[in-house]
Amino acid sequence: MDIRTVPGPVDPLVGDGAEALVRFLDGRGAVVVLSGAGLSTESGIPDYRGVTGRRRRSVPMTFQEFTADEDSRRRYWARSHVGWQAIARARPNAGHRAVTRLVRSGLLSGVITQNVDGLQTAAGTPETIDLHGRLDRVVCLGCGDHSARTHLDERLARANPGFRDIAAAANADGDAELPAAHAAGFRVVPCEACGVGTLKPDVVFFGENVPAERVQRCYDLVDASSALLVLGSSLTVMSGLRFVRRAARAGTPVAIVNQGTTRGDALAALRLDLPLGPTLTALADGLGA
Repeated sequence: MDIRTVPGPVDPLVGDGAEALVRFLDGRGAVVVLSGAGLSTESGIPDYRGVTGRRRRSVPMTFQEFTADEDSRRRYWARSHVGWQAIARARPNAGHRAVTRLVRSGLLSGVITQNVDGLQTAAGTPETIDLHGRLDRVVCLGCGDHSARTHLDERLARANPGFRDIAAAANADGDAELPAAHAAGFRVVPCEACGVGTLKPDVVFFGENVPAERVQRCYDLVDASSALLVLGSSLTVMSGLRFVRRAARAGTPVAIVNQGTTRGDALAALRLDLPLGPTLTALADGLGA
């Protein structure tokens, strides 16, 4: 267990595990959470960079590649059809439930998640801002129709009997590692609403921008917060790191709980290297949530 403090916008705090986090948050209002893949590892969804994760062996699909190339879309949906099963089976863990307790007790003013698994909402926090979208929704790039991923999964299963039963390791973003030969004969289905449109999971791909309105909602939450609590994110990509930098520029204290180093460590007033489930449960207990 590694507990340390680093220079930040408030005086560093010390303590034993979750005790330091309780002291950091006690008496504050309007605390905002920014969560990442590390919060979902205890639900069986791997991350890429944390100590419990594994490195991706293939290059992630970009938005430009997905929209421009039919073979790329076939490969994506073949992998995603297999990987979706792990996401669909996952259930909220103790960390998600503790965050919900803190929200319901009025100790958190908002939750921003970089995850696309929908588990924080499933844990009872429907106000969660899904920064990168949700895998359980599908959008047509032609007519704009939105539909449920479970329905698409049934359509793909009928078009590709037995395919989703292939054993493969799932990734945090819902796809799976498959040999190219497995994907070559996969049948992709069009949008049912318009009959011809290309379907895409309602998530932000690499090379695609998070909708400006969604980013502004997150900025507004951070600007109005008394502290920013980062949970399970290495902050490797700017999409999440920008909120930590914004809080630090405004003098808003930042606490980070993550197993492994993060790009925001130098900006944190409190940094804990601890597992999230028991730590957040102890935090909720300690604050009377």
